[in-house]
Amino acid sequence: MEYLSIGKMAKSLGVTEQTLRNWDKSGRLKPAYVAETGYRYYSDEQLAKAKGLFYEGSHERYVLGYCRVSTKKQSENLDTQIECVRQYCIAKGYSFKIITDIGSGINYNKRGLQDLLSKVMNNEVSRIVVMYKDRLVRFGFELIEYVCKYHNVEIEVIDLTEKFGQEELKDDLIQITTDFNSKLADRRLNKVINELKEGGDYNGGFKD
Repeated sequence: MEYLSIGKMAKSLGVTEQTLRNWDKSGRLKPAYVAETGYRYYSDEQLAKAKGLFYEGSHERYVLGYCRVSTKKQSENLDTQIECVRQYCIAKGYSFKIITDIGSGINYNKRGLQDLLSKVMNNEVSRIVVMYKDRLVRFGFELIEYVCKYHNVEIEVIDLTEKFGQEELKDDLIQITTDFNSKLADRRLNKVINELKEGGDYNGGFKD
């Protein structure tokens, strides 16, 4: 049986040494042997199993570009984002694909975003490239970043400038207000129904 150093194991799996240390702590992948110095060693058998377990059906992970706008009327802005991300990835020499989304930055059910997260958790991608941080999500970027780091996926932001378009920010605020009012209305309706039930005046529906 051949033993691999943590550096060789990391390189063979396409991950960092720190990722292997994290996997050791979480129990996801324990080293076959730990020297008195604390240095980790892995067996060739572990390498074969790890490749099958963590990268099943995938030979090489790729870079995933993600571009988003809030509404269809911003399609020109979306085209600009796509071109910027495309040129950036080409300049970096990445093997890449691009996913696009049209929807609010506070909507986490967008098809493109869910597709992105599925690819991350399936270990299909090595890096995510976005034009701005808020293109990924308006709020909760750190949570997405944590999930990506756990799967050894880096998030690369082309422009770190905080850029909030007034139109998009207005759309997001409208959605927040709409969601809040909807939940408030539901609570009020439930309260009325409960009061009617207690008074014996509610029969499961409303009549004119």
